[in-house]
Amino acid sequence: MPFSALPPLLTEALTERGYAAPTPVQAGVLEPEAVGRDLLVSAQTGSGKTVAFGLAMAAELLDEDGKLPQKGPLALVIAPTRELALQVSRELMWLYAKTGGRIVTCVGGMDASKERRALNHGAHIVVGTPGRLRDHLERGALDLSSLRVAVLDEADEMLDMGFREDLEQILDGTPSERRTMMFSATIPKTIAALAKRYQRDALRISTVGEDRGHGDISYQAVTCAPADIENVVVNLLRFHEAETAMLFCATRDNVRHLHAGLIERGFSAVALSGEHSQNERNAALQALRDQRARICVATDVAARGIDLPTLSLVVHVELPRDAETLQHRSGRTGRAGRKGTAILIVPYPRRRRVESMLKGARINADWINPPTLDDIREKDRERLLTTLMEEVEIDDDDRALGAKLLETKTAEDIAALLVRAHRARMPVAEELISSSKESAGAGPRSDGHREGFEDIVWFRMDIGRRQNADPRWLLPLICRRGHITKNEIGAIRISAGETMFQVPRAIAGKFSASVARTANFDGQDENAIRIEAVEGEPRQAEHRPRLTPSARPSGPAPTRHKPKTYRRTNDRAR
Repeated sequence: MPFSALPPLLTEALTERGYAAPTPVQAGVLEPEAVGRDLLVSAQTGSGKTVAFGLAMAAELLDEDGKLPQKGPLALVIAPTRELALQVSRELMWLYAKTGGRIVTCVGGMDASKERRALNHGAHIVVGTPGRLRDHLERGALDLSSLRVAVLDEADEMLDMGFREDLEQILDGTPSERRTMMFSATIPKTIAALAKRYQRDALRISTVGEDRGHGDISYQAVTCAPADIENVVVNLLRFHEAETAMLFCATRDNVRHLHAGLIERGFSAVALSGEHSQNERNAALQALRDQRARICVATDVAARGIDLPTLSLVVHVELPRDAETLQHRSGRTGRAGRKGTAILIVPYPRRRRVESMLKGARINADWINPPTLDDIREKDRERLLTTLMEEVEIDDDDRALGAKLLETKTAEDIAALLVRAHRARMPVAEELISSSKESAGAGPRSDGHREGFEDIVWFRMDIGRRQNADPRWLLPLICRRGHITKNEIGAIRISAGETMFQVPRAIAGKFSASVARTANFDGQDENAIRIEAVEGEPRQAEHRPRLTPSARPSGPAPTRHKPKTYRRTNDRAR
């Protein structure tokens, strides 16, 4: 048996929970060279690391009979968030249940006086968050003089969240001969420095290469126009109809905005961010577990430690800052052998950055277009047919009502009404700019003039091919900044350093005023793109000075190319 070297009581607990073989991280901490040593472990979320350090510290905790002695805390586990601490506590409870182990959880948002009473009654293993553990330590409720093992779970996140001072005070209050284990998705310099200070001859274990990308997660990258992102989110949710889905945003403001938009459309959704109290977080998570809500919109930190067994879809609404954040987010699904899907929504100009991130993380993602209205209708038909074809028990009342309906309507009409009722309960999917037949394409310019564009004004934008300029995302950007429709935009010429486009002279003044109102040159978003009118027919764009010198790329001058022109005739590009 793979776990045969463990104490019998722990082996029995693992067998009852269905564990047949250790995961890579569990096997790593049980190797002979790891026994009794400090450990610095790189392991991804969902890799089984909680059970791993639970098994690794057994030798220090259990006596010859496989029981825990009657004395003060022997092990301390520190986790960054309340949810993760509670999850760790639940795992250790079943693992050590047969040994008679008492586990106390100390986290923010809970009754501190009850925690102090539980500590006074005796605990073998204490699990908690840095702030609450430090508070109990300062008040004298937490005695660490008998501690044998200290575990830091998701150490990188605790440092990112500003818990360095708390961690140092807690570890300084523990015996110097303790065994210290640090588990972290990444080992940046800050973690290495912490390990050097508080560990002795630590064994470095890395299972990131084996777990990288999570084998049970299917990755997809969906490209779209920047202005289409929220509509793409709606269509992805409607296409997949996941039992539980988690949507990641970068800021609490964006969480609030997206959550409000989904609620307005009829989705059952909750939000988690730093602005929510612990009671609000508890209520949101309970709604997800009870299936009263199926969608959670969250920031990275707020989602830490959340374990939802039914979570099968993760959507990166805003791109993660790096590969580690991508994997932390995606690791909320595809856990314990279950399959999951992680989708990155990639605005056209960000594709190269995402490709580089995925390559660095050794993740193979399928690049696809967002679901269209037709795609979603087809999925709805498949789901409805599957539901209706399932074997169900029909009682007499149902049959009587069915017979009554057949007296007044045909079977075909009743079936059509059933389909209509089913669709009426579903939020309406969105038509996307990027998938519309009226979107700008990439064909050559026609020699003729489009009706309504005999008298035009050329406008210039300070982005071009070097900035991945493309009509698919430029078109909605121009519409949003200038408060016009795509029907009021003529030919588009994209050169290496800038882009030219036509607007009818009749609305050019209104367009210029709107562009000026929406500009924010100090920002980092699309509002920082400079747009201004050009007098007369533009010459080749490469021969005119750039509008913003700071935007000029460094390095050798680019090869000159003739600007591409995109001619929109009858609202289609040719």
